[in-house]
Amino acid sequence: MSGKVLVLGEAKEGVLRNVSFETIAAAKKISDGGEIVAVLLGDAVQSLSDEMIHYGADRVVTVEHPHLKQYTSDGYSQAFMAVYEQEKPDAVVFGHTALGKDLSPKIASKLDSGLISDVTAIEGEGDAALFIRPIYSGKAFEKVKNKDGLLFITIRPNNINPLAADNSRSGETSAVTVDITNLRTIISEVVRKSTEGVDLSEAKVVVAGGRGVKSADGFEPLQQLANLLGGAIGASRGACDADYCDYSLQIGQTGKVVTPDLYIAAGISGAIQHMAGMSNSKVIVAINKDPEANIFKVADYGIVGDLFEVIPMMIEEIKKLK
Repeated sequence: MSGKVLVLGEAKEGVLRNVSFETIAAAKKISDGGEIVAVLLGDAVQSLSDEMIHYGADRVVTVEHPHLKQYTSDGYSQAFMAVYEQEKPDAVVFGHTALGKDLSPKIASKLDSGLISDVTAIEGEGDAALFIRPIYSGKAFEKVKNKDGLLFITIRPNNINPLAADNSRSGETSAVTVDITNLRTIISEVVRKSTEGVDLSEAKVVVAGGRGVKSADGFEPLQQLANLLGGAIGASRGACDADYCDYSLQIGQTGKVVTPDLYIAAGISGAIQHMAGMSNSKVIVAINKDPEANIFKVADYGIVGDLFEVIPMMIEEIKKLK
């Protein structure tokens, strides 16, 4: 295709998430030289426009409204649809994030459009583009081509490299006024149960623990290692079910899907449901006392040993390099 692509940026606490720049890079591959228009929704997002342009957007359209301070599918869909009707794009790109996974089917339904979700790679460009996405819990991949109508995709974070920022780029920023009405959901309070620090879904390094950590205190050395590596802490469902940590850290088929540069699995046996959420990590290091543990089948490096001995050794060695 050669035409206009609408990309949805995402911000957290006034800072653009990295997936916002990845959507622009994906849009560049499919636009075949067409215009890239970034959309920012929130209560105060105007100041983030320049950064989207520096990463490759040609224009930015913002919608600001008090009802967009917290995400709701009703509010965001009304705002996005107003921009869509104004821009009439040939393609739409969202991140395959918690927000994108909730909003994209709603928008696709309103547009009577197909949706290619959870894209991990794009082969070719323009009309020849093929979209690669995992199926069967990551055990296989399919290549999908859009043959007709609007092209609508969501991309998995950490899989498509963003373009290099060019602070000399400039572009037009415009605002659209939308009357957000008839909301069926109002966010009255947000209680954060996840730990502060690097966002798990976008972290370049993830240190995850399973039942082998034995207790909530068992996650402390894993947290130390994650902090040293500038990464995030994660967990298997078994660890969450055992009340060792909060379910916000769960990685797997029924939790978060992560694709970091480095994934360290400590005390995780490797159930297929867990591996569906991390098997596409670039480098996987598994630590487990059981040499027959399933996790070793997908690991690039395996350490057979007690995590409570191995993790402190890793911490000490990394400290020497700091």
